[in-house]
Amino acid sequence: MEKEAVSLEDALEHGLTADEFAKIQEILGRVPNSTELGIFSAMWSEHCSYKNSILQLKTLPTKSDKLLAQAGEENAGAMDIGDGLAVVFKIESHNHPTAVEPYQGAATGVGGIMRDIFTMGARPIVSLNSLRFGNPDQPRNKYLLSRAVKGIGDYGNSLGIAVSGGELFIDECFSKNPLVNAMTVGIVRHDQMASATTGGKVGNAVFIVGSTTGRDGIHGASFASKDLTKESESKRSAVQVGDPFMEKLLMEASLEAIQKKLLVGIQDMGAAGISCATSEMSAKGKTGMRINLDLVPFRETGMNAYEAMLSESQERMLVIPIKGKEEELISIFKKWNLNAVQIGEVTESGLLEVYKDGKLKAKIPAESLVLGGGAPRYVRETRRPEYLDRVSTWVPESSQDLKEGTEISGALKKLIGSWNLSSRRPIIEQYDTEVGLVKLIGPGFDGGLSAISDTNRALATATDCNSRYVYLDPYKGAMFAVCESARNVAVTGASPFGVTNNLNFANPYIPENYYMFSECIRGMGDACRFLEVPVTGGNVSFYNESPEGPIFPTPTIGMVGILEDKRKGIRNYPVKPGIRLALVGRFRPSLGGSEFQKVFLKKVEGKMPELDLSDEKSLIALLVSFAKNSKVVSARDLSLGGIAVALAKTAIFSGLGIRANLGALKKNRTDLTLFGETAASVLIGYEIGSEAEISREVSASGLEFHKIGETVSEPKLAIEDFHLEVPLSELSSEYESGLAEVFR
Repeated sequence: MEKEAVSLEDALEHGLTADEFAKIQEILGRVPNSTELGIFSAMWSEHCSYKNSILQLKTLPTKSDKLLAQAGEENAGAMDIGDGLAVVFKIESHNHPTAVEPYQGAATGVGGIMRDIFTMGARPIVSLNSLRFGNPDQPRNKYLLSRAVKGIGDYGNSLGIAVSGGELFIDECFSKNPLVNAMTVGIVRHDQMASATTGGKVGNAVFIVGSTTGRDGIHGASFASKDLTKESESKRSAVQVGDPFMEKLLMEASLEAIQKKLLVGIQDMGAAGISCATSEMSAKGKTGMRINLDLVPFRETGMNAYEAMLSESQERMLVIPIKGKEEELISIFKKWNLNAVQIGEVTESGLLEVYKDGKLKAKIPAESLVLGGGAPRYVRETRRPEYLDRVSTWVPESSQDLKEGTEISGALKKLIGSWNLSSRRPIIEQYDTEVGLVKLIGPGFDGGLSAISDTNRALATATDCNSRYVYLDPYKGAMFAVCESARNVAVTGASPFGVTNNLNFANPYIPENYYMFSECIRGMGDACRFLEVPVTGGNVSFYNESPEGPIFPTPTIGMVGILEDKRKGIRNYPVKPGIRLALVGRFRPSLGGSEFQKVFLKKVEGKMPELDLSDEKSLIALLVSFAKNSKVVSARDLSLGGIAVALAKTAIFSGLGIRANLGALKKNRTDLTLFGETAASVLIGYEIGSEAEISREVSASGLEFHKIGETVSEPKLAIEDFHLEVPLSELSSEYESGLAEVFR
């Protein structure tokens, strides 16, 4: 119900503070009405304004001579890859909607990130997803995970965008609050890039294009800016409803209009809908905008100005055509059976003026609504959590070490079949990985590799974060996430190029939570600076907690790399017997926060693996050099599960046996050696004739080279100095069964 004037109580119900309500009155010079309050509440929500994170985010390294769009200035990051082409990429979350309605929540997360890419003029070529869910032996968690994966698959498959990779991490802390982070990567010519602005073109028409507007998604932005409670499950109206076939039409029409140079600017209507698109485009263009909501194509009757401005109905855009190009714009969208309706014009006032039913419903300075303008910016109180000191003292008990032979075999099979290490085939088979014919290395491996059409190059992609490490040490855990994603790009042979991030944290008003967030920003920034990869943008998702407590802090890193010659990509596994295997890097395993510790000891304690940024940088350079000179035939990152799991997966993927002897890698504990997790280490495969040259190059880089075995025809994994011998059939059976029941 619209109100002519609102109260402090109304403002508090909208998630605003008393100080913020006072500031709104100061900006307007009066008390706002209900429509204006709704607009402010959406635009000043955490989801839209980044009010509790923007000052921290500004400390990240965002400068590079390759950047074509500065972080936060456009819908997505854009970097020059040569030959007049740019790669455009971004990752965003849809966590709260997925917790309430997993199919539509996850699906519309995919749709939203796709629009962020093609509004830049880029055609999406691949997508990724980074998922965190609770233990799927609980019915609710199984339902959330299976429906979210189906939503991702159905939307992306219908749209025709290949999945190139991603990750799934299971832990009980995500039971009531799963994380769905969706990433998309696209390619665009420099001269076909578009911008989200009015361009200062006073008098130009403002069009809404695409789908109709309904009541779905109202309060979506504010819903994503609050803790999840029992009442959240009734907030299905805050979850958007997607139509991938409509999105496909919108993508083609939008790209055609951009390529024909009909537009001054274009902006997706995502969070906060018309409110966001009109205010952000106006502020960027240093103009105002006057819009008439009576002209908006509605699919529901009786919608008032408040509902129309806050609706987050999907598959809609706001566009500013070049004067004189309006009819051509309309004809393009008509050809694709889409709406293209003028709803207003650009003004010189600097004000967002909203009319409905012939009456002025809102009059707000556009600049006051947006990030970097009048929206509030805070740095919250921090307090180091007490648990960090307690968990750091854990050391494994000597009596719990594994005995050689049967115990090791049983432990390996249990680990390889665990939720976090088992085959992702039940998920991957729901995604189209072949569409577009770009796949060189598909999902299920360390990093994806996709051909860039009409060039000899390829894009490498990866998403990574070990939430347990971040829980144990937020600074180093965030650094590890950057390094692991860089490694997973580098094992394909590509050079890490740029980073996008999705920062998933709990309530920022709790000092311990804000400490974790701040330390993660510091760690991520230090790692990106050292590895010389810029942060091009991303997303912050706070309030990820339930009545049972907060999630593990999860700063998901999306990494893009460039392989100059797509013919020289490195496989994740060898394909014939007689290939020698070696560990390259620095083998310093730890059981703290490991999958072994969680599965067998039911703990997340201790010290995470030791991290050395110099080693990481040297290892990445080595891998890129190996690819360029065709020195190795395979490379696999050592991370989750340790060296025994890396050897087991290499055997499973190749269908070959492996005979290994770890020799100098042996530590004082069997479990530590075989299942301890480490940084800056990869398992490489190579022809025997390359060994001397590879060894010299590794030594010159300051890293270590350890010969540990070879592939053989006999289908079994044998680690001889631990008296381990497991038939490949048994390993494969355990590996393939881990998630099978969840998706049956």
